[in-house]
Amino acid sequence: MKVNAMQNDAIKNLDAIDRRILQALQEDGRIQNVDLAEKVGLSPSPCLRRVKILEECGAIERYVALLNPSKLGIGLTVFVRIWLTSQDARTIDGFTTEVQRFPEIVECHLMAGDCDFLLRVVAADLDAYRRFQGEHLTRIKGVQSVKTEIPMQKIKLTSQLPL
Repeated sequence: MKVNAMQNDAIKNLDAIDRRILQALQEDGRIQNVDLAEKVGLSPSPCLRRVKILEECGAIERYVALLNPSKLGIGLTVFVRIWLTSQDARTIDGFTTEVQRFPEIVECHLMAGDCDFLLRVVAADLDAYRRFQGEHLTRIKGVQSVKTEIPMQKIKLTSQLPL
């Protein structure tokens, strides 16, 4: 418990240099510490120390490579609204456990409002998604209704948070 309180305090107390570090790492997670230090106006040792603190407090969750889906044969992204037969804990827990099994589901959000869940699903094409929906999504216990929204154009997609 003490660690969590310290982590929350560290996140709340980000200064301008911490924010510059986080912004630079969002732009290039592979930046060398020497280059990062120069970019944010620190010497390398204090810069590395700050990055370690940001990692330990959870402000930096992990480092990833952002892949180009179309170059990998994953040309379709759809948004799927899910309505369940019930909103009891067993049905919700069962659904959330099942969606973890499918790599095609890249986001899953429990919603307030009209639907129960909103999913972002990727597939090679519309036929592949249709098969995935029929063979998997609609067969999850507790799923009452599935509505698929197909975006016509990607206007903005970013993983960078505003700092």
